[in-house]
Amino acid sequence: MKKRTRVLALTVAAAMSASLLAGCGSSAQQGEAAASSEAPASTTAAADGEEDNIIRVGAVCAMTGGSAIYGEGAQNAIDMAVEEINAGDSGYKIEIVNGGKVADDAKDAKQAMNAYNKVMADSPEAIVGSFFSSVTLPMAEQASKDGMLLLATGATNADVTLKGDTIFRNCFIDPYQGRMAALFAKDKGFTKAAVIYAKDDDYSNGLKDAFIENCEANGIEVTYTGECMSTDTDYSSQAAQAVASGAELLYYPCFLDTVPLLVGAARNAGFTGAIMGGDAWDGSDTTGLSTQFDDCYFTNHYSSEDTAPAVQNFVQKYTEKYGTESLNACAALYYDAMYMLVQAAENAGGTDTASLVKGMTGMSFTGVGGDITLDENGDAIKSIAINTFVDGAVKWTETLGADGKVVSKAE
Repeated sequence: MKKRTRVLALTVAAAMSASLLAGCGSSAQQGEAAASSEAPASTTAAADGEEDNIIRVGAVCAMTGGSAIYGEGAQNAIDMAVEEINAGDSGYKIEIVNGGKVADDAKDAKQAMNAYNKVMADSPEAIVGSFFSSVTLPMAEQASKDGMLLLATGATNADVTLKGDTIFRNCFIDPYQGRMAALFAKDKGFTKAAVIYAKDDDYSNGLKDAFIENCEANGIEVTYTGECMSTDTDYSSQAAQAVASGAELLYYPCFLDTVPLLVGAARNAGFTGAIMGGDAWDGSDTTGLSTQFDDCYFTNHYSSEDTAPAVQNFVQKYTEKYGTESLNACAALYYDAMYMLVQAAENAGGTDTASLVKGMTGMSFTGVGGDITLDENGDAIKSIAINTFVDGAVKWTETLGADGKVVSKAE
């Protein structure tokens, strides 16, 4: 059975029973907000047929810690998109709950649920976030129970949208990203690859599994698979074993805060081949390591150097307002998410959660991330950018279509 067969019945039922959830102890109504016997104002308005044109949105991302650069990009992009949308002529406006601020998940599952409950206390009609699979998975499970639309951004773990019919995402999934990395490796002529992954991280495990599976399917031998923890700071042992295995490519699907440590360790161990990672490499600090990052690559949701008008318009406006430091894929994904919610309202003719879910289902959307089609699971079928580093700066190399073929390339 396809996942969305009963989506309308489920979401309408969820909207009609919103007031009952508060009395049944839903986590969304606990924490900072006291339980109430009255339905939230937005739910009451929808029930009375007095739907307004305002989409109330809760946003969640990492605002503190080693990944705060993503949260900074998310907040900036949301502010910019909301300003544009509210000044536009779509007929719809967006209001960000929690005082207009992105709630901090601190890249921690427990904190993510606190952030989820915090924005839910303000009765949103949709929630956008988060950027990390490990913190989005529990939020998605609760959002499904609450009948809440959750539009995940960078959460690429395949299980996220399988949590329920009200869960969507505008990023690609790990099996797709891992397959593209393997196809890129094949195209470059690599025949032997080593993998080092963080065994305590869902994102890293998902990419590792997909990459290895597709390497084997494409005639690339995986000569070494090494484990680490996401909090490790010393990778000398794993790097030495990768070198000893004779690998020509080292795949490291982990987050940006540890990428400079791994790259430095690999080069110090004598690894002269290519090093590759996933979208979590975006924003990695290459200070003092510019030469070590030569011949390094990562898959990403978009490239700021893409010549598409939507990309260049976004890049120009964002740079003028906020500079380039937080101009990352996270910013682009949260920016697109705001416009996707508006399109969902236009598609279904309403801003209540049930209407937004209906309008989001099967959506085709064009934005900064390119042409996106949401499949039966709510996953985004889209192109994928391959970036590299030149003198320590990120440079776009090419963009691959869903079939793995190059659709555009840097000159």
